[in-house]
Amino acid sequence: MPANEHTRTYDAVIVGGGHNGLVAAAYLARAGRSVLVLERLDHTGGAAISTRPFAGVDARLSRYSYLVSLLPQKIVRDLGLDFRVRARTISSYTPAERDGRPTGLLVGGGEQRTRAAFARLTGGEGEYRAWQRFYGMTTRVAERVFPTLTEPLPTREALRRRIDDETAWRTLFEEPVGVAVEANFQDDLVRGVVLTDALIGTFADAHDPSLAQNRCFLYHVIGGGTGAWDVPVGGMGALTDALAAAARSAGAVIATGHEAVRIVTDGHTAEVTYRTADGEGVAAARHVLVNASPQDLAVLTGDPAPEPAEGAQLKVNMLLTRLPRLRDTAVDPREAFAGTFHVAEGYRQLATAHAQAAAGELPAVPPSEIYCHSLTDPTILGPELAERGYQTLTLFGLHTPARLFDRDNDAVREELLKSTLAQLDAHLAEPLADCLATDADGRPCIEAKTPLDLERDLRLPGGNIFHRALSWPYAQEGTGRWGVETRHANVLLCGAGAVRGGGVSGVPGHNAAMAVLEDVA
Repeated sequence: MPANEHTRTYDAVIVGGGHNGLVAAAYLARAGRSVLVLERLDHTGGAAISTRPFAGVDARLSRYSYLVSLLPQKIVRDLGLDFRVRARTISSYTPAERDGRPTGLLVGGGEQRTRAAFARLTGGEGEYRAWQRFYGMTTRVAERVFPTLTEPLPTREALRRRIDDETAWRTLFEEPVGVAVEANFQDDLVRGVVLTDALIGTFADAHDPSLAQNRCFLYHVIGGGTGAWDVPVGGMGALTDALAAAARSAGAVIATGHEAVRIVTDGHTAEVTYRTADGEGVAAARHVLVNASPQDLAVLTGDPAPEPAEGAQLKVNMLLTRLPRLRDTAVDPREAFAGTFHVAEGYRQLATAHAQAAAGELPAVPPSEIYCHSLTDPTILGPELAERGYQTLTLFGLHTPARLFDRDNDAVREELLKSTLAQLDAHLAEPLADCLATDADGRPCIEAKTPLDLERDLRLPGGNIFHRALSWPYAQEGTGRWGVETRHANVLLCGAGAVRGGGVSGVPGHNAAMAVLEDVA
């Protein structure tokens, strides 16, 4: 941004150029408002970016966020985004060993195949019928709840009436989700597969009385009104590049290398002080939208900080020369890794891992889930890599809270990565290491990120991918009309920490923009 523009007044200044900030910028600019986006890094996108993490290797990976479920098509249509997703033909594969023989559960590929897979694992029809009933219920909830995310917050009772299913309401909103999992399913492996959606980025037990796991589960099963998790074509950066282009084409000014350091407001006008390599500047605005964590918002405004958040995941990116063969020869690796490949995520295994981590120890059998982006979308690979059959793997580890890495982040990261991959190797017919590609310097193409790494790289508080505990998608005391309001009338929170935030959704950005456009005072 030219130096002589530092005193200009805008209708809105947006702090942070992640996907939610870009959504808000595009909506407001398209409505004719003057908009300035201040981004501290030299690029936009936040956690929703694509990068080439391995030296000299033409593979553009979704480095942090990696799948899309919660992004409403309404936002894509409203903003005219050049962005597409592709559905995965396989939902999940979970390897197991029964009676000394390798087996597993493949979900997807059609009803007949899924039914047969359940029968192969469990020896009967009961678990499959229970699966159909349970996810039939969550789909009906998704159809009713998902459209409300881009509307003013409903009251709790209004949402309950909209769902119109007391069993579903009790299961998802009132009782720990573990109650329903244990009541509906008998097989330990099946129970674990169901529970994992309640634990992504959330450190909780199935029976946690806080119901943090329920809120996580809800957001994971309502996406798109179906609960399907899709692959972003071109990688996650394709979304944020499209959003930045939409904002710029509508007239928004996006200033990278500009770090906001202070917000001063009287509730009617505000000034945002920012820092660049050349010094400090000030931008004035009628509204300020903060696409950062609630902790960062408090620092900027000088308000008391909320309770600290804590992340609990390991993120691993890999590039392989080929997919590894499985011990379960009944399943093609190209199908097993196309969906979510569950490792050490049996119901009892998840409970044990949580208990060990809560006691301050790394899980002895760390749970994780993996998927191969390039099977569904090979465009993220350079032509030569694609022709040679290279594939990507993304691994997301559970139950590894940030506190476990405090003593020595680098050493604990390596220890956890080694034990996590050992759990995967137990289900492979060849070591994963034999399949890893090497970069231009001869190093294996694998990188791991702990919660502390995410805090350092992205300023995620405690490495929490949701910025704080997820909220119920209905109004509560102090949430305001759109769930983005703060104690300052003209300062809004448009990041993942807003009500109905979390995940790659654009919902907080949309809702903050709507709140601004409604404010005609």
